[in-house]
Amino acid sequence: MAATATPTTQTAPASIPPSVFTLPQTAQLEALYTIIRDKETSRGDFLFYSDRIIRLLVEEGLNHLPVFPKSVETPTGSTYEGVGFEGKICGVSILRAGEAMEAGLREVCRSVRIGKILIQRDEETAQPKLFYSKFPPDINKRYVLLLDPMLATGGSAMKAVEVLQDSGVPEERIIFINLISAPEGLKTFCTRYPKVRLITGWIDKGLNEKAYIIPGLGDFGERRYCV
Repeated sequence: MAATATPTTQTAPASIPPSVFTLPQTAQLEALYTIIRDKETSRGDFLFYSDRIIRLLVEEGLNHLPVFPKSVETPTGSTYEGVGFEGKICGVSILRAGEAMEAGLREVCRSVRIGKILIQRDEETAQPKLFYSKFPPDINKRYVLLLDPMLATGGSAMKAVEVLQDSGVPEERIIFINLISAPEGLKTFCTRYPKVRLITGWIDKGLNEKAYIIPGLGDFGERRYCV
């Protein structure tokens, strides 16, 4: 007898902000998350399976770009009434963990431009502080896919959006993509930036007393880059 897929166990907040979109919560997706959450998973497997999820997230992010009607002629001589993407895009990764998502973006978007933001906590104020940013010169004319794998309190993500806005990017042209979100971070982020569309793979239970996502997967950057 074939095995029957069991329902996913995601515990989502009672009310998800309208600007938040999750991947379809299938048993296949939960299996991928189970692998990358397991502390016994090897670095090689963590890379492989997290990359699979990242590509799904990027594809979903592209679904939220505006399109326009486009007519093409097929090799059979027929006309197909389809659509084309409107406007240029670029990716912006929040260093260092966000860099892990750049390859997934490049796999589905040829010659895509990439910008970078380095944000760290200021020890004196305990607030996120910008240390470095580099963007394409025409970023204010592009749709931006903001890349960071984890959304905990939302501090770094909100600072990144602030930096993008200072560079002329309208709030509604930003799509924030991450693997795991905490409800607390979602609420804070979406309250401040309701026009930013947020694409997440999974919404976890919440934050512990140290502001770590629970159950989470640990430090994404450490598991990704450290042998």
